Amino acid sequence: MTRVVVDTSVAVKWFLPEEFSLTARMLLAADYQLLAPDLLWAELGNVLWKRQRCGELEQRTAMRLLRDFSRLPIEFHAAERWTEAALDLAMQQGMTVYDGLYLALAAGNECRVVTADRRLYEACQSGALAQLVSWVEEIDRGSG
Repeated sequence: MTRVVVDTSVAVKWFLPEEFSLTARMLLAADYQLLAPDLLWAELGNVLWKRQRCGELEQRTAMRLLRDFSRLPIEFHAAERWTEAALDLAMQQGMTVYDGLYLALAAGNECRVVTADRRLYEACQSGALAQLVSWVEEIDRGSG
């Protein structure tokens, strides 16, 4: 079983029709062990709130999607455990601590982050961080 850290950009695609949604769903159907910092809950909730505020989702749909998310087989890790490493990454790489949490968790678990966040992916394409990040489309090519 391949362990991967999933970020919010991927988790959103499991529930909302967006570019790369079908590819992102392969993580749920294939032989992957999914990990994420518990920050993912707040980030996903914020995305659902924004979509509800702009009229893309009804309130009850947003609440149902969050409940559906709770049933997914994701191994959550306390952000507190990874925040120091995330802060260090953020300061060294010029990224947010939020993005750093996903990367720190992946590094600490010797696996990769799967993302559909183009900014994060491109920011990690040079140096040691390139070893930690996979683009969501790479899943169907077997390099998750």
